[in-house]
Amino acid sequence: MKLGIIPARYAASRLPGKPLRRIGSKSMIHWVYAGAKASSLDRVVVATDHPDIQAHVLSFGGEVLMTDPTHPSGTDRCAEVARQFPEATWIVNIQGDEPFVEPAQIDQLIALGESPADIATLVTPIQTDR
Repeated sequence: MKLGIIPARYAASRLPGKPLRRIGSKSMIHWVYAGAKASSLDRVVVATDHPDIQAHVLSFGGEVLMTDPTHPSGTDRCAEVARQFPEATWIVNIQGDEPFVEPAQIDQLIALGESPADIATLVTPIQTDR
């Protein structure tokens, strides 16, 4: 099973409540979830520490799991959720503040699963020095 996990923390120091901020017609977390669901992932789960995010994700039909609020990073939040899915053969950590993620980008990353790497990330060359 290919599992996508979207860590979403409410108490960001620079912009509290960032996952719930609206961008046009949807919240940031809704955009990220929709992009991930449109990819070839078998399952997408939001990993959050806050009941407002949990309620919001459930309101648009998303899947969400509550995590320990003391995690220092989104990676830790993803690891907690990943342990609940031992059948997952490929886990993708999708940034909760990446509302314009394209399904094709996630699929590109999943395609790297054919390589011997244990971990991978997409990059792009810098096109300008400005």
